[in-house]
Amino acid sequence: MIRKMKKFCRITSLIFSACISLPAFAIPAFSRQTGIDCQACHAQHMPILNDFGQSFKASGYRTVGRQSTIESENLSIPENLNASMLLKGRYQSSNGNTLGAIPGTTTNGGQWQFPDEFSLFFGGRIAKNIGFFFEGNTTTSSTFLTTFKLPTAIELQHYNFSIIPFMTNTLGASYGYEQASTGAVRNATWAEHRKDVSAQQYVGTDGAATGAAIVAINEMGYINLSRWAPAPLAASGSAQTLSSTYLRIAATPRLETDKFGEWAIQAGGQIWAGTNYAVNPTLKVLVPVSTRAMALDAQAYGQLYDQDITLYATWSNSPGGTASEPNILNVGESKGVRDPTEYRLNERSAFTVGADYSLIQNIMHVGAAFRIAKTGGQTGLSIAGNNSSDNAVTLTAVYNIAQNIELHANHSVYFGSLYNSPQPLGNMLTTFKLQAAW
Repeated sequence: MIRKMKKFCRITSLIFSACISLPAFAIPAFSRQTGIDCQACHAQHMPILNDFGQSFKASGYRTVGRQSTIESENLSIPENLNASMLLKGRYQSSNGNTLGAIPGTTTNGGQWQFPDEFSLFFGGRIAKNIGFFFEGNTTTSSTFLTTFKLPTAIELQHYNFSIIPFMTNTLGASYGYEQASTGAVRNATWAEHRKDVSAQQYVGTDGAATGAAIVAINEMGYINLSRWAPAPLAASGSAQTLSSTYLRIAATPRLETDKFGEWAIQAGGQIWAGTNYAVNPTLKVLVPVSTRAMALDAQAYGQLYDQDITLYATWSNSPGGTASEPNILNVGESKGVRDPTEYRLNERSAFTVGADYSLIQNIMHVGAAFRIAKTGGQTGLSIAGNNSSDNAVTLTAVYNIAQNIELHANHSVYFGSLYNSPQPLGNMLTTFKLQAAW
């Protein structure tokens, strides 16, 4: 059975290999280019990849289906530049103290965030071995360009080797290449409350990153070795040296059992290492920082009572830093930007488990997650302070109105020593989100 599946995936990958969704949602630009629907590469709801998605992601936006191409010597591009748009609107409510606050200025008592995101995407083939992906976010005040990558892929027997220059203002060094929906990369987290269901997202492995990934992939796993800088652009006043290292090793075997059927497994680890420079957002100068964290994660996708289910487990920690060399993966933020002066002296860590089950195949999904975490203490202090526990129970639901239109509901309850004293946003958060792409 496994040999048949391997052969089937190799044959169908020639037809469907551009049905890849690197962001955490379907990108209709790729459906237009390939002539296939989004469900061909995704399981349950976005961003979870099925068998095709795990095999195809290495191909890099290049395969053209129904769409005509312009071909000549050293030229091979689609006849049309494929585009799509994404809208995310949210309503969030937390139960913190609302006394003295203008309604809607925080999530306490309820806050509309519409749009939470409104993005324009371009993607596809620009040469026989080269593809691209571009995202521009109209709600970002600092720069319209929010993510970009330019994968060059070479297929050699059963292996795929890629070189992927990339930049992102929020998604972190792992954005270069990732297959899992564990939160190993920010925009591929299986639930909206990403920090409550993903240890990597809780400790702070996202953020600005510019670099280049070297990726080796076959049907049993992949390795991503990246050099990067913690900045949205490698430019003067931002970062000029890719002196930090990111390593991702993941196995993607299939497990066949008599009692529980077939399961697609992903299990691996991530390491962020090195030193670099990051911008002090107050003084607008570069300061030395470390870029250190590590993570382990696993997911298993199969069926229970003839309906899809995915099981998740993640663990991660980011070490503390110092005043002279903060760990940029363990700091607070200033107006949405990582602030090296808001460093933590303690290690920030988390462990999560979760499950996502399809009550109605491809339409209605429910999930639950549990998190055990340590905050790393307060930021910007020269003493270690308390490393409080910050635990969470989260319930999730997703309703697919269409393949590219989803309604999400998340509810989290928080507990632990952090909540021995009242927190500004209380100990509960509820989110309703509409996500649509076209």
